Amino acid sequence: MLETTRTYRAKIVNHQQVSDDLNQCGFSASKLWNVARYYTQGRWDEDGEIPDDGELKSELKEHERYSDLHSQSSQRVLEELAESFTSWYKARQRGDEDANPPGYRKHGDEHPRSTVTWKQKGIKHDTKHNQLRLSKGFNLKNHRSDFILCEYKTRPDVTVENIQQVRAVWNGDRWELHLVCKVEIPVEDAPGDNTAGIDLGIKNYLAIAYDNGDAELYPGNVLKQDKHYFTRDEYDTEGENGPSHRALRARQKLSRRKDHFLHSLAKHVVERCIGHEVGRIAIGDLSDIHEDENGESRDWGRSGNKKLHGWEFDRFTTLLEYKAEEHGILVDRVSERDTSKTCSCCGRKRDANRVERGLYVCESCCATMNADVNGAVNIRRKITQNPPTEDMSNGRLARPVAYLFNQTSGSFRPREQVGCEP
Repeated sequence: MLETTRTYRAKIVNHQQVSDDLNQCGFSASKLWNVARYYTQGRWDEDGEIPDDGELKSELKEHERYSDLHSQSSQRVLEELAESFTSWYKARQRGDEDANPPGYRKHGDEHPRSTVTWKQKGIKHDTKHNQLRLSKGFNLKNHRSDFILCEYKTRPDVTVENIQQVRAVWNGDRWELHLVCKVEIPVEDAPGDNTAGIDLGIKNYLAIAYDNGDAELYPGNVLKQDKHYFTRDEYDTEGENGPSHRALRARQKLSRRKDHFLHSLAKHVVERCIGHEVGRIAIGDLSDIHEDENGESRDWGRSGNKKLHGWEFDRFTTLLEYKAEEHGILVDRVSERDTSKTCSCCGRKRDANRVERGLYVCESCCATMNADVNGAVNIRRKITQNPPTEDMSNGRLARPVAYLFNQTSGSFRPREQVGCEP
């Protein structure tokens, strides 16, 4: 059995009865965020330092706004702010001039409804009646109730047990609950002893190469189109009072569409690996992509830095790991060092071999292939020295099957089939 976490989305059945209480918590979370944002700005202006969540908790635990929420809920707000500032600071170090620090959560004189997180000490779960008691902070308690009693409903196939966190999320129209649960799932035997290599990128989100010489490309054009559409100037407006309502809605939709793409891609890749009897996947480790060989910050240019910041390779790899693990497939993160420079056919290494973004030509053995596929083959060889079991001709390497993503169906289909659709 494999122990892991799953997040289930739940509808609040008694929304009318609890919406006012949830609104109070959501507004309070925004106010606490703003208090911590002001404190962080002061520390930055004073000495150029960003306080971590430990300092924020220590300094603000006596603040009135901190007591509006359950203590663990307030702690999570401060953790999120610290994480956001750290992310901004890292982007700033990489030279991303478009990166902005997290703003205040305020629209004129109004505060938006922020997501509120309850951890285990603030939750009581009645599994028999599908009810959750979510603790209020001291300031929001009254003579009637110290908690919010939410009745919820999930999909019929979902059993909610071992809740670790509950997040109340305002979706623009109403509140919904996201239930983070610890679950045990059966682990299948590995589909086989074959291996596969995955090269992650931007134009092609990933390329995968199998033992038998098959190769596939998964373009990232859908992500690029979504990012362009939902971060246009008229949507991405932010001033002293934070992002506009329209910008917040656009960002939420962009986040949901990105989640949909990443989950669907990870699931599809696992299904393809099962079909190829793969028991082990090697995937390029991009955790240090922002650093050069000496550990110094690497500048990919203004456009490159911005693209890398939004591509979330580590998150995809994490999704792939747990989805593959359920089927007995091991995922190894391996270094991508020299995999894009080395010819997968003869092993010679030359920077000049990569003549274009998508084309790799080896002057030594005259091999011509898709550059991302060449990288995927070399990544596969990081975990096995076994040669491909079938043909590795230029044709197969240079013209891999490209799978395109359909947002509506949530599925990937070969480009040829998509092109034939009416």
